[in-house]
Amino acid sequence: MATEAHGAEEGGLVFHPMDQFIVEPLFGDGAVAWYTVTNATLWMFLAVLATFALLVLGSSKRAIVPSRMQSVAELAYGFVYKMVEDICGKEGVKFFPYIMTLFMFIVCANFLGLIPTAFTPTSHFAVTVLLAMAVFLTVTILGFVKNGAGFLSLFWVASAPLALRPILAIIELISYFVRPVSHSIRLAGNVMAGHAVIKVFAGFAAITLISPVSVVAITAMYGLEVLVSFIQAYVFTILTCVYLKDALHPHH
Repeated sequence: MATEAHGAEEGGLVFHPMDQFIVEPLFGDGAVAWYTVTNATLWMFLAVLATFALLVLGSSKRAIVPSRMQSVAELAYGFVYKMVEDICGKEGVKFFPYIMTLFMFIVCANFLGLIPTAFTPTSHFAVTVLLAMAVFLTVTILGFVKNGAGFLSLFWVASAPLALRPILAIIELISYFVRPVSHSIRLAGNVMAGHAVIKVFAGFAAITLISPVSVVAITAMYGLEVLVSFIQAYVFTILTCVYLKDALHPHH
């Protein structure tokens, strides 16, 4: 304890809350290349495995009296299906499998990341940017395939005064291309911030004088992170539905 306190007085951090986000090779040492199996690879695979176990294995028996796993799978299915139907309409239901997959992967990755010593893939922009760009490209391509040049009406605010329409069109165009940035940063930023705060409180738990306060703070933050893990998956999914709606019905 005295050594740790002395280390803190010397100006060096006793704990490093950002170390938990370092991507490291799963086997051996050395540089991380695109083909390297890392801790991020492992936990993304576990998120996919958890999604498969919940949705496929958990509901395979289709019991009249569902098990807990089947109940959770049915609740998730109904929750996302209603979201897609309410926002995008019946026409958007055909894209439900893609949106359901997005939601389940993100929520499973977030919850698995709450396990002590686990790695959270959704705290990395490399993961969330890829997910956001996939949504952006899918929506953009779909918009032009379905509507042709009429998709550009998304940027033309016909209800505004004629003199303001070119200015608003530029603003709408900029905001459209900013979508994948905000879409990805919102998820990764919130997940990263929550995990970093928990790690900071955990570092202070070693100090006897404030350890009870630190333990209470960790418990409160952990409960909040459970809520944030679900909310951020929900927000990412609902924004995907909103963007899909714009592609299906681009007119203001």
